[in-house]
Parts: sequence; structure tokens; C-alpha cells
Amino acid sequence: MDLKIASASATDAEREAVDALLGPPPEATRGAARGARDHRMARGGASLRAMRPLMLPVLHAINDRVGWLSRGAINYVSQRLDVAPADVYGVATFYALFSTTERPARQVHVCIDLACRAAGGHTETDLPAGTHASPCLGLCERAPALMVIEAGPSPTRAVAGPVTRAAVRAIADGAACPAEPAVHAAVPQAPNDALVLLRRAGRGEPSLASYLASGGYAALRRAHEIGPAAVVDEVVASGLVGRGGAAFPTGRKWAAVAQQPATPHHLVCNADESEPGTFKDRVLMESDPFGLLEAMTIAAYATGCERGWVYLRGEYPRAEAALRGAIAEARARGWLGARIGPAGQTFDVEIVRGGGAYICGEETAIFNSIEGHRGEPRNKPPYPVEVGLFGKPTVVNNVETLMNVPAILAEGGGAYAAWGTEGSRGRKLFCVSGAVARPGVYEVDFGATLRDLIGLAGGVRPGAALRAVLLGGAAGGFVGPEDLDLPLTLEAARAAGTTLGSGVVLVLDESVDLVDQLMRIADFFHDESCGQCVPCRVGTVRQREALARLVAARTEAGVRRAGDLALLRELAQVMRDASICGLGQTAPNAIDSAISRLGVLA
Repeated sequence: MDLKIASASATDAEREAVDALLGPPPEATRGAARGARDHRMARGGASLRAMRPLMLPVLHAINDRVGWLSRGAINYVSQRLDVAPADVYGVATFYALFSTTERPARQVHVCIDLACRAAGGHTETDLPAGTHASPCLGLCERAPALMVIEAGPSPTRAVAGPVTRAAVRAIADGAACPAEPAVHAAVPQAPNDALVLLRRAGRGEPSLASYLASGGYAALRRAHEIGPAAVVDEVVASGLVGRGGAAFPTGRKWAAVAQQPATPHHLVCNADESEPGTFKDRVLMESDPFGLLEAMTIAAYATGCERGWVYLRGEYPRAEAALRGAIAEARARGWLGARIGPAGQTFDVEIVRGGGAYICGEETAIFNSIEGHRGEPRNKPPYPVEVGLFGKPTVVNNVETLMNVPAILAEGGGAYAAWGTEGSRGRKLFCVSGAVARPGVYEVDFGATLRDLIGLAGGVRPGAALRAVLLGGAAGGFVGPEDLDLPLTLEAARAAGTTLGSGVVLVLDESVDLVDQLMRIADFFHDESCGQCVPCRVGTVRQREALARLVAARTEAGVRRAGDLALLRELAQVMRDASICGLGQTAPNAIDSAISRLGVLA
């Protein structure tokens, strides 16, 4: 039975948006006008199944054109991709940037997350009319921030910050979005030849000519000279671990994929950093897109991949423009495509724009999203190195992890390992925001202390008193002023009962309401849980309820208060032990640390 959603039909604009991406419909069963014989013809099979990965791009195309996804548009996507309307609807409603209820072509999304509300921005309860509440936009160094989306034949996306409340109201009423500052404004250390990951920040707009002049692609040439196995050996010797929070050894991951007999192998760059307080990957892509492409090409060479994907946050318009320009220029000059360098490597890169889902930062959720399904994590095993994207062996690394690779090839794995400490090798980027004089991305060797890092950022703002520091973002933990001499290493953080996570360092002064921050963290995980597994789906709801009761009863004492504190501890243990992925496993961390370490609500 051919079921449709209320038999609605797509508008001309919606059909044009889809057809511009997919081409004209070939037959009536795929959306073309019905002919005399079409009722007896239907084609399908592998050719239609291969179109399923176009689901997210098609939904973006409609959303960019008209601003929302109507029932008629969903029906038309169903015809064009041969996917049930309910399935299309399920994907469309999974992502925060899409809406299945009508909304205007111009939308103003105001960040209500941790750094922005700490900087005096809006909250869920005081948004101006005509605006939408948004989770973290990755603009924490210039909080409070917003994003303006204008749908139409020539759609635009723009972000701005810091914006005053008056500016938010003016933009909501139709005023233009202020221009973004220069990319290097987010890197107070730049320009600086001593930097490694941020070496090219602050040196003008990125171009292939400037990249080559600064030594670009020398690391790829060396990779081609020594061969794939030797490249993997160098990465193993470097001690590089993942910089997204899990800290898995990168060399071991590469070696596992390289030895898999199943082909083809795939490479995915996780550029969907959605952790509140994190913005380092955005800055890397905006300031050094060719560096990321070179790093991906080296990784692909070492692991036998001929195709790569950058899964990019939908809220990063400037990073997307920088990467698309770099990919086009690299292809034109022979640095992407067939016969790259003397080794004759074949490798190309495709950008997949995310739809606004924190869970898609999880590596297997990325696979489902790219393949055109809801971005829900998969059970493991099997692990991605064996069965990943499209069921094939897959390497997944985030932007910062990959950007270390050219330095490893240039310096040698052993020399790279000499940076940092015995348990934490190399350089690390930290996203410093909040009550500091110079917020931004900072590069240090592992082992620098929290006090050193805050000092690099100009110290706590004049007139402010340090209350707490959130390390690792919403999935991390709070530390107090007494912890300023904590070495920023993986081992020291573990010993102190906290985590470095993705590199968030949100400095909070006495003016910030920590209870409000905790409630926002609980709301964040409640909203962002994909709902697939019971411990996370139910646990995040119960966590928020218990926290809300504690907040309401914080001036009271007695059994109910003690019961809710005990409930939070029990929920935390269950979510850590039984959730499918890191979202549920880390959802209690910051709340638990604030209560146990800082005494908030205790």
C-alpha cells in the first residue's frame, strides 16, 4: 500500500529544491507526471538503495529553500528516495535545525547554553518574540551568540557574537546580522611560529598558495616516501590519542583498519563538535582548512581509504565555506582525486552537513546519519574498525586529532612524543571561555596547569572572583579554585576524579548562578538524548526531575531532600553502566561533581 501523510503534495519550490539536487524524476513512481504506462512500471533495487545517503542533503535542500519541511515535501522525498513517508518523517524530526511545522523563512536562533547564559545572555524563559532557543552554537569565545538563517533561492546562514539583548531584539525585528570578526580573533596566541596546531592562525585568509609556501603537503610527501605501514608506526610511536574525549590511541585504530581484509575502507572526520563550551575544531577548520585536508589524505593513505567524509556541524557556516573552497582548490591542483603525488594515491572528500544533533558526535551515530537514517548510536561490538560506515572498516577521528598528524610526520613520532608527559603525549587545544580577559582557543603542551592556562587567557576578569571551572563541557565536571594547580593531563584529571573531555575550560565567577548552570545541563541531556536506550531516555528525565525538586526545596531539609540526592547517585550509576553510548554514560558527571565537589545543593 502506498501510504502518504494526508496525501499532501509538495509545492513547486519544494520540488525544485529536491530536483536541483537529485535531477528530474525519472518516472511516475519517483515523482514525475503520470504517463499511460507508468502504472505498470516500477524500478528499484540497488540503484534506489544507493540514494538513501542523500536523505540529509535533500532535507537540507528543502529547509534551505522554504525554511521548513511540510507534509507534501516529505511525501515528495519519499517518492524520490523510495523511502516510506514515516521513515522520512522520523529522520526529519530527529534534527533540531529542521521543523515539520511552518515557520518563517527568516529564523533567529539564540544560544541559551552554558557560556552564553553565564555571559548574561538569554535563557529559555526570556527570549524575544520571533526567536528560537538554541543549544550551544560553538561561539563561546564571543558569547552571547546567535545564528540567523534566511531560506530562499539563495539561502544564507550567519552567526554573530557577542550580541547584547538589545541587539537580539533588533535582529529579531529584521536588522542585519553583524559581520563576524577575523578568524584569528579566536586565537589570542596568534600569530606565533612556536605553535603547532594553530601555526597558521592569524596569517590572513587561507589559500593553497599560502599553505604550500608555509610547508603544506610536505608531510604527505614524506608519507608517500615511507609507505603506509611506516606512517602508522610513526603515529603509534607518537602516543597520539583521540582529542574528542575518549582518548583512544590513534595509531591502534589506524592499524586495526589497515589490516582489515574487507574493502573499501572509509575515513570519517568528526567535525560535529556540539559539546557546550567547545569551539576548537571550528577555529581549526576556519583558519587552516588545507591542513585538515592534508591530514585526512595522510590518514587515508595509511589505512587504505579512497573516500573520506567531513561530518560538519550545521551551525558552522564559515567553516563550511572555508572547507568547500579548500576542497575545490585542492581538487583543481591535484591534491585530491586520482593520482595524488608520486605514490599515485586516490582519495577524495565529501562534506555532510549535520542537522543539529549532539548525539551525532558519537562515532556510530555519524554512520547512521550519513547513511540517511536517524542519528542513533549502534551497539558495539562490532566496532567501527571492522564494521563501520556502509558496513565497511572505518577510521573516525575528530578534527584536532587529525591536525596533529602532519606535525607527527614532520617531526617524527618520537620527537612528538617528547612533548607533554609520560601519560599524555603532544600538544592539546583548550577552549577557554567565561570570566577571563581573553577567551579563545589556546595551545599548550600536556602538563600545563589550569592556573597556567587561565593565566594565558589573561586571568580572571578584573573585579571578578573565581567560583568554579567546568572542565570538559556538559559531559565533564566542575572543579573549584583550590584545583588551579591541577596538571592538564589525562592521568592527572582521572586521579582528581574529573576529565579533560574535549578541552572545555569554562571559567565561572561569583556572579554566575551555578544552580542555573546545573539545570541547563540537565535540560541539555534531556533534550539531546536520542531516546534509543532506556537508561538514557528515562534516566535523563528522572535526573532533571530530581534536580528540579532539589532546587525547589533547597531551603528545606528532611527525607525528601536526602531521597533525591540518593536518587541522583543511583541514576548516575545506572546511566554509566547501562547506556549504549557516551551521552548517557556522561550525562550525570557535571551535576554529580558540582554537588559532591563544590557543595552545590548539598
